[in-house]
Amino acid sequence: MPSVTARVIAFVSILVGGLAGALLGHGFVSTQCDGNCALQSGIGMFVGSILVAGGTAIIAVLVLRAHGEWRESTDPS
Repeated sequence: MPSVTARVIAFVSILVGGLAGALLGHGFVSTQCDGNCALQSGIGMFVGSILVAGGTAIIAVLVLRAHGEWRESTDPS
């Protein structure tokens, strides 16, 4: 099992990915919409954050698994 530090870093990276996705979703909607677009912007932020956080989570899980397997294979015992 990966160390606590590695898991915390993975969790924080998922949060940062979600924030980046929300910013991307907001930016995408704001370039496409004129006037009052609060609902559309909120939906764009939600969808963007879910998609990017989900992708980041997949990568984080794969990295943690690979790190755990690498530590097991290099363990001298």
